[in-house]
Amino acid sequence: MVLLAVRIAAAVAVIVVPFGYATAGNNAGVAVGAGCGLAIGAAVGLSGNRGPRPWTGILVGSLVGIGAVFASTVAVTSGAIAMSPVLALGVGLIHGEDLLDGVGGTSFSGYRDAFRETLFVSVLLALGLLPAIYTLSEPSLFVDIFLFVPYVALSAGLLSHRAAGWRDTRPPALLLLATVPTVGYAGGAIVFALMQEDPGLGIGRGLGIAGPLLLLELAVTAVFFIAGRAAIIWFRPRFRVYRGLSDYLRVMWVPIGGFAIGYVTIIVLFAGFYGTLEHFSPGAFADAGAGIVDWLFFSFFAALGQDFATVAPVSVGARALVGLHLILSAGWVVVLFAAVMTSIGPKLERIARRQAENDGN
Repeated sequence: MVLLAVRIAAAVAVIVVPFGYATAGNNAGVAVGAGCGLAIGAAVGLSGNRGPRPWTGILVGSLVGIGAVFASTVAVTSGAIAMSPVLALGVGLIHGEDLLDGVGGTSFSGYRDAFRETLFVSVLLALGLLPAIYTLSEPSLFVDIFLFVPYVALSAGLLSHRAAGWRDTRPPALLLLATVPTVGYAGGAIVFALMQEDPGLGIGRGLGIAGPLLLLELAVTAVFFIAGRAAIIWFRPRFRVYRGLSDYLRVMWVPIGGFAIGYVTIIVLFAGFYGTLEHFSPGAFADAGAGIVDWLFFSFFAALGQDFATVAPVSVGARALVGLHLILSAGWVVVLFAAVMTSIGPKLERIARRQAENDGN
């Protein structure tokens, strides 16, 4: 289980961390996104009514991590504004996954289930945010995550109460009362942020501006829940094709290695030919370099039928050599593909039949 969790976390990190640096551009944003994605992904991947679900964990963790990165770009140090949509997104993803499974467990059948599931996701997010909290020196993020649990649970319940098997006819009074501090806290945080930006802004004007912003924040949180639920319902059947990818890779690994060795051999061989031609016939190539690295790069692009940035064939002999190289490279692909499909075709058919039988069961 530990090894599986590490594999899920590594896959989520490979997706979220580069995306975080490309989007947020700072360590804090990456820490927020990666921490949330790793925690949710590992938990979802290791749990399930039908056993571990590593591919589902990778998908859910990646979506939560990407959502957290976007939230961090809005307000990295303002959990009141940033974390409630992330919490709602995580709840929506897990709820949508339960709907796909069509089994019991964590599926919502009442507001109590919605609250329990939201609390579970908030605990995971809190654990995942430990690196970000250390980086930002912002321990109040813990408070912000848990404070929004009642509101997110209420929103999830209101948006799910028409589903089949729903027990409660109306939200519990205790859940409604617990939501009031959440809304008040969010409104107060917005007013405080506005007054920090404009010290001359009075309380009255601050409340007038904060009202629409608060409604927008609450609406965005609900939209994130709907988006998460819709995303997992749409993605998972299409993402399931990767579940059996490891079986195909085990069969294809040796042929892929053989193809790579042959292809690289052709590239290295013609790199030597190009350098030799330029040595004995100076000027055969325009802007030719003197080192093997330049010829290797030129040979690689010539094998793909692409022009290199600097070196170009000029003489008839150079162009003929490039043409021969391209023909041999294309021929290598065709011949090896035919040989591989002939040898491993039956193995691929057996894998396809086994996966079809598993899906039928």
